[in-house]
Amino acid sequence: MKRLVRHLWRNNRLLLIAFTVAAALTLFFAIRTAAFFIYWSNHQNVEIEGWMTIGYVAHSYRLPPEELQKALGYDPRKPERRPLGRIAQETGEPLPELIMRVEAAIEVARQELQERRP
Repeated sequence: MKRLVRHLWRNNRLLLIAFTVAAALTLFFAIRTAAFFIYWSNHQNVEIEGWMTIGYVAHSYRLPPEELQKALGYDPRKPERRPLGRIAQETGEPLPELIMRVEAAIEVARQELQERRP
């Protein structure tokens, strides 16, 4: 194995470097994909809390974020990235009421998606 690597290094240095970089990137993205899959398979339909964003809630409840934003009255073309706690604080709405609105919006978004499916 060492002889092969030495031979490749001497005769095909750029090819060996390119292969190593490609292998490292493939490994990186494979691990990243597995980590996301494991995380989201364990975080479906979680209880909504103030630290979550609309996008996080939408992903957890398997909805497109645009649909949930639309159901909450936000422009679906402009992602709302503030956590729910900050939204509640800035609008003066108590967090439990905002969470209830989000839960109702989840149901509305799910119904709209069901109606659109053939």
